[in-house]
Formats: sequence, structure tokens, C-alpha cells
Amino acid sequence: MTQAKQRFNTIEEYLDYDDGTDTRYELVDGELIEMPPERPLNRRIAIFLLAEFLKLGVPTDQLSLKTQIVITSRKVTAREPDFVVLSPECANALEGASSDIIKTDMPAPSLVIEVVSPGEPGTDNYDRDYVDKPKEYAGRGIPEFWRVDPSRAVVAVLSLGSETYRVREFRGTDAIVSPTFSNLQLTAEHVLSAG
Repeated sequence: MTQAKQRFNTIEEYLDYDDGTDTRYELVDGELIEMPPERPLNRRIAIFLLAEFLKLGVPTDQLSLKTQIVITSRKVTAREPDFVVLSPECANALEGASSDIIKTDMPAPSLVIEVVSPGEPGTDNYDRDYVDKPKEYAGRGIPEFWRVDPSRAVVAVLSLGSETYRVREFRGTDAIVSPTFSNLQLTAEHVLSAG
């Protein structure tokens, strides 16, 4: 017996949904997309970055793992980055919110970091992280987006221009240059190996 896929027309419908499991989903064009199991390295990288941003003095209420972001698209979409640095305004808006999701009427976060899952061009993983998310995050007005790709041994820092991101790639002992966090002192290999 084939079961119809769950479809959502609003973020509120999505937020009210509970399938009774611990399955992680992103909402893409109104459809639930099951997220693959997270690799231990991806989780370690996100935690390592959280610790590094704490060392920079970023307040704890501005640091978040797995906060979802509603994306402006033709149909309702919510992405779940690995790590988010909230702007003070975004943190304030989330403080009184009923759920841990940054809606379109809230200010954008300062930085979104995605730790890329393995995949080749044309696969769902690759297209999601290299094609879809940069467009979506730029459209949402997120000023800085990092794409950490352990499989390709590269950290890409994408900074928002007028409508699209400019990309700088860092490898090995290259010091990562962040337009938003200029006092950050990390190399690509520090991030890729989680310290």
C-alpha cells in the first residue's frame, strides 16, 4: 500500500506536525524531507565552532545548534543548519517565540554554517548544499554563510553582496577570513578536524 506524502501549506501546519518519532526533517516546497543520519564528524565540527564563538565573546543566547530558518520561496520551506549565530535582533525575536524557528517576519541571523554531507554533483546532498541553500539563504538576507565540506577538505565563506554570495575558499593552514567576525582565529584544518 502506497502512502501519500505529507504536504504543508503553512509553517504553522508544519510546526503542529508530530509523527511520533525522533526523525529529523526539513520542509522543502511544502514537503517533508527526511534528513539523513548525522555523521559524528559533522556534529563534532558544529560543537567545536560553538566553543570557538563562545571564546570570541558571542553571548550564549546568540548561538544555536539546529535552529530552523523559514526560507522565502514559492512554497513553504524551512531549513535546519548545523550551527547558527543569531544577530542580537534575531535572538530577541526568538526569545518570546513559541518555537525554535526563525520565521520570515523575524530579523535574519548573522551567520549560518552548514557541514556538508558527502555527495557528488547531481546528488540530493550536493545540490541541496551547493545549489539550493546558497540561493535560499541569500534570498533570506543572511549576510554570511559557511559551507564546511570535510569530504573535499574545504571551508567556503560566502558573503552576501547585493543579491548573491561571493565565495572564498580556505584549505589546510589557510586562516579563515570572516567579514562578520574579523577577530576569529581559525584555520581550515582546525575546523575540518573539529580542533
